[in-house]
Amino acid sequence: MVSQRDRELFRDDIRARGTKLSAADRENLLKPYLPDPSELPRRPPQRRKKTIARKTPIRTFLKSQLHQLIYTLIHIFFGIAVRLVQSFHAIVDRIFAIVYYHHRTPELIRKDVKNLDRLPEHLSVILSLRKEEDALAVLMDEVAELAAWSVSAGIPVLSVYEKSGVLKSCIPTLHRVITTKLSTYYGGASQQPELQLFAPHHPVYQPHGETSFEKSNTDSLTMLLLSATDGRETFVDLTKTLTEMSQNGKLSPDDITLELVDAEISEITTQPSQGITTRATNSRPGHDAVVSVKPEPDLLLVFKPFLKLDGYPPWHIRLTEMYCTGYKTNSVTGYGEFVEYQGFLRGLWHYAGAQMRFGR
Repeated sequence: MVSQRDRELFRDDIRARGTKLSAADRENLLKPYLPDPSELPRRPPQRRKKTIARKTPIRTFLKSQLHQLIYTLIHIFFGIAVRLVQSFHAIVDRIFAIVYYHHRTPELIRKDVKNLDRLPEHLSVILSLRKEEDALAVLMDEVAELAAWSVSAGIPVLSVYEKSGVLKSCIPTLHRVITTKLSTYYGGASQQPELQLFAPHHPVYQPHGETSFEKSNTDSLTMLLLSATDGRETFVDLTKTLTEMSQNGKLSPDDITLELVDAEISEITTQPSQGITTRATNSRPGHDAVVSVKPEPDLLLVFKPFLKLDGYPPWHIRLTEMYCTGYKTNSVTGYGEFVEYQGFLRGLWHYAGAQMRFGR
């Protein structure tokens, strides 16, 4: 054990006379306490391993080339398969477009759907505004075509969803375009079906100067225009209104139920600011009958290559059958996003053959 004196000398590094210890003195001070080097176990010297760069064997190169070949063959196979599927659907769509064409004749449209087990009472479609210069005119023409097809097929209610809401700002023009389109299908104004066009928070549009006369056609079509503002914004506004009524004591919190919210949303988004009226089949001229609008559509058609709701109000489609008219690989022909009669007809066929389980 190191003595107290040696410990102090080593730590202080100063002799009694005040001089510092040299390196030899410190070594001599610690030498009695160190073991003898001859008594220490010796280890054999380790040889340094030489790192030799190993060359890649030929089998590793062949394996990588084999993997690359298999990868290329898989891509070629699936590329050919996808192109064949695209061509098949393009040919089928063209055949349907030729065989099933309406020729602007309501009788032919009724003939195409007369064998279907059921038709939707409320049909809804999702359309989008394109980026061309005449995009609004094209959109209105598509809406007019859908209106003519729907009323000819016997569908009483048609709702059109366009995200930006541009159709709501030009309801008179849209009504005129639809009326012009119906004249090409039915003829004069007396032979055209009754048209009711409105949007949420808007009254039913009635053209100025329209004379009241008895129509020979008893069919009617109610059209509803929807946009993204009828989705989340409507729900937010309804929430604020119910909250304020509850805070002011006009409504009890216990009275706010799912049924109340559903009824309020349906009334806001599917009813105009004035009642919807149309001539009943057996009513006298000048007497109107109220038409009820079904809040939730039975069938939703998406005229796009893929199913995209694009902000459609979610409470309208809880039990709705959805159908995408454009096939995902219709990019070969380039018409996957356009409104065409065969897509409309295939949507009705799909709805007629669908099984309505309603969550069961």
